[in-house]
Amino acid sequence: MKTLTGGARLQAGPQLKKTTWQSACAAGVLAVCAAPLPALAKQYESESGQTFSIGAGFRSQFESVEGDSEFTLPDIRVYTSGQLNDTVKFTFNLQQRNNDTVDVLDAIAQFEFSPQFNIWAGRMLTPADRIEMSGPFYGLSWNQYRQPLYPSDQGGQAGLIGRDEGITFWGAAGKFQYAAGTFYGLNEYSNRDENPLYATRFAYNFLNMESNPGYYTSSTYYGGLGNIFTLALSMQSQEDGVGSEASAGDFSGWTIDMLSETVLDAGGVVTLEAEYKSLDADYTLASQPMAGDCFCLFDGESAFATAAYLFPGNVGPGKFQPYLRLVENRPSDADSSSATELGLNYVVNGHNTRVNLSYVSGDANASGYTGADVDALSLGMQVQL
Repeated sequence: MKTLTGGARLQAGPQLKKTTWQSACAAGVLAVCAAPLPALAKQYESESGQTFSIGAGFRSQFESVEGDSEFTLPDIRVYTSGQLNDTVKFTFNLQQRNNDTVDVLDAIAQFEFSPQFNIWAGRMLTPADRIEMSGPFYGLSWNQYRQPLYPSDQGGQAGLIGRDEGITFWGAAGKFQYAAGTFYGLNEYSNRDENPLYATRFAYNFLNMESNPGYYTSSTYYGGLGNIFTLALSMQSQEDGVGSEASAGDFSGWTIDMLSETVLDAGGVVTLEAEYKSLDADYTLASQPMAGDCFCLFDGESAFATAAYLFPGNVGPGKFQPYLRLVENRPSDADSSSATELGLNYVVNGHNTRVNLSYVSGDANASGYTGADVDALSLGMQVQL
């Protein structure tokens, strides 16, 4: 089931040490994931045509980093949506994060007038680059958050999990798609005048149109939409969007991202995803104000490229999709960092059921600045109902 589940970085789950019992549980869950799942998501419809649906999703993984192993449940979500009529709709999603608290993921009043013009208001994804709009559930690779991210992905002071409160206007004209909105952004620290954050995304589909809820995105369609080639430009800015209460600075950023998906005659699917991101922050993690708590961001450039191939034949209930992802971050005020991810997806039911085995080596992370240079091996799974 495709739902409004795009989002920000995969939040770290409870740091539970791996035990024999947990190993058995992880293996059992993965075995269940590899089997076809019934359509458990429920939709209800009244006699007057009003609808309500409910579903759920979760991701878990076993990870070994430099010999230190752990099993985590980093992302558990409940999805609800409905419509009063063809124009007025709503979405309300919840997420349990690593500290066992339940957060409101999305709370959207949706006024959908036509394919060309629609208005969403409430808590939703800020228009951004593809990896932040696709989120962990609709990404191509498992460990995609090793680049600097926009403000709403920074832990809560300017939004959370890629979401923020605001209003977005979106639609499509032919093969051109747009989304433009205004949000709270950072409303503490340096932003004492409550300046809004502005966010836009413009995309052009040169081949087949991408199909997602609203203005959200996916990083692969497993060949389900045929041949795709899409280029997109996203931009965000906020006056006084970085710094401390005593020292305010501005933030701006822009991204160009590309998705190409080609269905070969034999039935295999070649997927290429790439992005270039440039962020400008007056105060950064490497150059903070002299005093006061700081909301500091990355300043510099980042790029990544991912190549994947989905084999045409089924092996059991699913298909194998190996991929390679390269990331490089180049901050203006610190050393560069990079990471290489070699992974294998076992795709049972698109983004609704897949298992992933991946190996990551490097020192790049979501801050954009150099982290520990480590080798990590993970076995993960996700299920959506």
